Amino acid sequence: MTPAELASVVLAAAHAVFEQRGLDGAALPASTVVERPRNPEHGDYASTLALQLSKKVGVPPRELATALADELSRAPGVKSVEIAGPGFLNIRLDAAAAGQLARVIVETGEEYGRSDRLAGEKINLEFVSANPTGPVHIGGVRWAAVGDALSRLLRATGADVGTEYYFNDAGSQIDRFARSLLAAAKGEPAPEDGYGGAYIAEIATEVQARRPEVRSLDDDAAQEVFRVEGVALMFDEIRTSLRDFGVEFDTYFNEKDLHDRGELDLALNRLRQQGHLYESEGATWLRTTDFGDDKDRVLRKSNGEWTYFAADCAYYLDKRERGFERVVIMLGADHHGYIGRMKAMSACFGDDPERNLEILIGQLVNLLRDGAPMRMSKRAGTVITLEDLVDAIGVDASRYALARYSSDSPIDIDIELWTRATRDNPVYYVQYVAARTAGVARNAAEVGLVPGDADAFRPELLDHEKENELLKALAQFPAVVATAAELREPHRVARYLEESVAASYHRFYDNCRVLPLGDEEITDLHRARLWLNNATRTVIANGLYLLGVSAPERM
Repeated sequence: MTPAELASVVLAAAHAVFEQRGLDGAALPASTVVERPRNPEHGDYASTLALQLSKKVGVPPRELATALADELSRAPGVKSVEIAGPGFLNIRLDAAAAGQLARVIVETGEEYGRSDRLAGEKINLEFVSANPTGPVHIGGVRWAAVGDALSRLLRATGADVGTEYYFNDAGSQIDRFARSLLAAAKGEPAPEDGYGGAYIAEIATEVQARRPEVRSLDDDAAQEVFRVEGVALMFDEIRTSLRDFGVEFDTYFNEKDLHDRGELDLALNRLRQQGHLYESEGATWLRTTDFGDDKDRVLRKSNGEWTYFAADCAYYLDKRERGFERVVIMLGADHHGYIGRMKAMSACFGDDPERNLEILIGQLVNLLRDGAPMRMSKRAGTVITLEDLVDAIGVDASRYALARYSSDSPIDIDIELWTRATRDNPVYYVQYVAARTAGVARNAAEVGLVPGDADAFRPELLDHEKENELLKALAQFPAVVATAAELREPHRVARYLEESVAASYHRFYDNCRVLPLGDEEITDLHRARLWLNNATRTVIANGLYLLGVSAPERM
């Protein structure tokens, strides 16, 4: 019995109690929730339904809980119901009802854990969005791992998600990039405010190979060639690096398009219609202080140039005009000051900043070697890049390590730990269960042990303490996925896989033999345990998929 099925049983019992007592059925919720008790000794599940309904119907919670317990204890699959405290219901399932979950998981397959919890929500999720002036650095890589995992979680819970990468290909940083390329091509040092690193020389060489005529152009014309071609090359490199990391975006949006299509003027006019613009000292200002910002923001300077914030306004409006009801933006730790102005900007457009705009801030990442932070990239010259991280520990370990921690916490990634083939390496610990469950299934097939028809499955045989513990862990998966999506916290999935599923499976494996020994006859218990083994493989694989990590069949 799944938690959702048990919740339906609890609600059915409540309907019966209300009918027997002549209570107002309108007080009953459309659905209810059952949870795992913190102390396993209290039962398999707990419900607070009696406490929720008590005031509505004027019946003391413990009296209502007693009536619910009497009715619920007669339901098929329920072994016992105990009342605790002021009216908590602690529910125990019989072995058959608990064991049926293994069949449900295996038959549901890749869909197990998915729900329609966020159905109807149309979300634009923007992450990474590194400027095309250099390789993706390790902070951006964190957002690549977390953002992609979050997009998978949101889709798994029914949301309509569009992932987006915003290329800042307009503005002064692009001019500095172009001047740096020109200097490298001429054999000169980088400008004082320019970009260094071996990649600048590499791109300058590639531009000259593509456009040999650039050598005969004057500096202004040559710089424009380096700008256009250099940005395109850097853009391609970033996309390739992310693709190799397992991250693809639905949309790659160029800031320059906002300028070329006149969308900044469109945003300006919309804000003017809302009554939040004013002119001062020749510049155009947005009165964001009306909505809690610490100061008003310039959109257009007195010399006619647009500010970066003007592009932010136009880009936000563009997303909303494309039908996204919620705009989620992931930013680095140095962008914390953007939250107030962006929320105020959303309100200036007439939106509800709490509903239409969500900004997530990620903290810093350090890559450690021999206990000391690595500071320099061989290629980028100033920062640790995506390639540096992948070269050090691999794609799977990189994605798992970055998604395993709450994004608002700084993290240290120890190269020695994350490359170690031992249980203290979290990704190895979880992937080892994926491989072990696959290995058990292969070995079972070799000796003629197959799960058999679902109708012949004997779930009541799964009555060992460690079998029950593992079943409880597997049952939590849908709730973990839903919570991780709603709270924007992919790390909950990683910790669940480690602390609940992997840990429980290891104890199950050590105490409950799946395969027959020697010439031992294959029994229904062996088959039932194989169902449970395969259900574990399904949950591990589904959970790792949500993190963008592989579930190997062999290690």
